[in-house]
Amino acid sequence: MTKINARQFAIKIIATCALMTSASSLFAQEFIKIANIVELSGGGASAGTNFKNGIELAVKEINASGGILGKKIQTTTADTQSNPGVAKGLTQKAIDNDVFAIFGPVFSGSIMVSMAESRKAEVPNFTGGEAASITEQGNPYIFRTSFTQATAMPKVARYISDQAKLKSIAIIYVNNDFGKGGLDAMKKALANASTKVVAEISTEPGQVDFSAAVLKAKQSNADGVFAYSNEEESARILRELKKQGWTKPVIGETTLTGQKVIELAGDAANGAVAHVGLTVDAPLPAIRAFRAKFEKEYKYISDHNGMKGYSGIYVLKAAIEKVGKLDRKAVALAMKGLKVNTDRYPGALMYTEFDNKGDLDRMSFMVEVKNGKQEVIDMVAPLGLGTKDVVKGAPMLVTPKK
Repeated sequence: MTKINARQFAIKIIATCALMTSASSLFAQEFIKIANIVELSGGGASAGTNFKNGIELAVKEINASGGILGKKIQTTTADTQSNPGVAKGLTQKAIDNDVFAIFGPVFSGSIMVSMAESRKAEVPNFTGGEAASITEQGNPYIFRTSFTQATAMPKVARYISDQAKLKSIAIIYVNNDFGKGGLDAMKKALANASTKVVAEISTEPGQVDFSAAVLKAKQSNADGVFAYSNEEESARILRELKKQGWTKPVIGETTLTGQKVIELAGDAANGAVAHVGLTVDAPLPAIRAFRAKFEKEYKYISDHNGMKGYSGIYVLKAAIEKVGKLDRKAVALAMKGLKVNTDRYPGALMYTEFDNKGDLDRMSFMVEVKNGKQEVIDMVAPLGLGTKDVVKGAPMLVTPKK
């Protein structure tokens, strides 16, 4: 063997050993390490805290039942401060700690920045962010625990046009990735509908005073308002609408009628209608069981973010067990087209399917706030299935006439 060939052979041996060491390191770990990179302070504190608590409740249950492939889950939690730059740095730190998966951030603007790091490291990253652009980047390691706006907005638009029968609507939205993505998705969904958008009213993250925004909505003479902002701002919008004597329909998406919003808005939340992907008030046994366990553990009622975190851990468990080994790349690949049945994984809460982009599809709900509580007024079937296919024995609800 020549000196050159011997050198090349040695390099190949070293490289092969390095790859084998890297591939086997996950198997050698005593725990399955998961990093929660979430908003515990700043504007996203409510969403991030609920998301984290849902994750930790699921981890507690799974560990008590033997873990995943015989290994217990170990979590660490870091606060993004609702800041995309901080989220990116924390993601890199988690990667340096050789985590198996990352959960969070929840805010769309933060995950849009931080997911570049988890992608480079080939680490599965689960997010509660809803901006459609998150999964339009071709990132094979990003997966949702909630609907994308591209899935949710057409359902809301059908309600606005076909059931609420509004001829015109004003849209109050938050001026960030989440809000602008929702605005664009709603306008697209209503493009060929009988309902026309007569006002687009931009507001800012963390905004306190919504008097001018509500006044613009009133001056538009719209038949209703579609409010799309973060939780705390949504509560302020509802309070201002009541203050200014708004009596027309107030319709939104998940963030409009969340438990935190209802608590902050008080009586002003009554009458608000929203399409929600997840609600603890859904008349399904698995969801009712989750609500009771969460409330017992944390002494308050979970919102949809807690459900996202909780169900997301069980989805990861299903993907790992499908692969049969702790291999991050293989698990990410198994997430494409993954079908999670609640017979085997009740913690998923509802039958759930993932597409090749990392977006999910499952049943959802229309809710109305009545007497300070969410009340499910209709079930919305997944795009590819009828409701009866996924909710055996569940009551079929009919949307009341408006």
